[in-house]
Amino acid sequence: MLLILIRTLILYLGVVIVMRVMGKQEIGQLQPYELVIALMIADLAAIPMSNTGVPLANGLVPIFGLLIAQVFISYAALKNIKFRTIVCGAPSILVKNGQLVESELRRIRYNIHDLLEQLRVKNIANIADVEFAILETGGKLSVIPKSQKRPLIPEDLQISTKYEGIPTTLIIDGQIMSNNLRMIKLDENWLERELAKFGIDSHQKVLFASLDTNGKLFWQLKSD
Repeated sequence: MLLILIRTLILYLGVVIVMRVMGKQEIGQLQPYELVIALMIADLAAIPMSNTGVPLANGLVPIFGLLIAQVFISYAALKNIKFRTIVCGAPSILVKNGQLVESELRRIRYNIHDLLEQLRVKNIANIADVEFAILETGGKLSVIPKSQKRPLIPEDLQISTKYEGIPTTLIIDGQIMSNNLRMIKLDENWLERELAKFGIDSHQKVLFASLDTNGKLFWQLKSD
């Protein structure tokens, strides 16, 4: 049992390293060749994990071989558009100017019921309201509503808005995010002084804290 546990941990670490090097894409965003490689890696790891008679190298070597293949294909697809089209395919326009593109639907065998479902998920009930619906190479549907059906934005009313940006996380579960502090040119002493203004004598008592682009500090203490 101990041997199986050790082999499992080794293979687990190997697969985690490989998946980290491959990138951060979600399963639904994987290109076809990336999905194939992910499935093959899972199968290769399962064989030596369950069968102690199979050397670990028989699983690890092919796994890292697939990693090299994936990196090579990704780099080639990045540099060569034609090669990318071959391995990844091309986006398909399913709706154009409120009309179904029947020939494209038949070519890729995409069901109209599925298309309507995906439009409803994006809060679009009427195909006539769609300027373009594009099936991306990763399998997701991108929908561009007609200009008359898009939500109203400040620019439409010629209203100027201030820059918002995103808040910078400073503390998570009592741990200071030092890199984030350095990024905004602040330090831990500043943070401790700011917390002290609210009667907080230690950052370890803070569950979460962030600083927005207007300099406002948000914080929440741990429940205990």
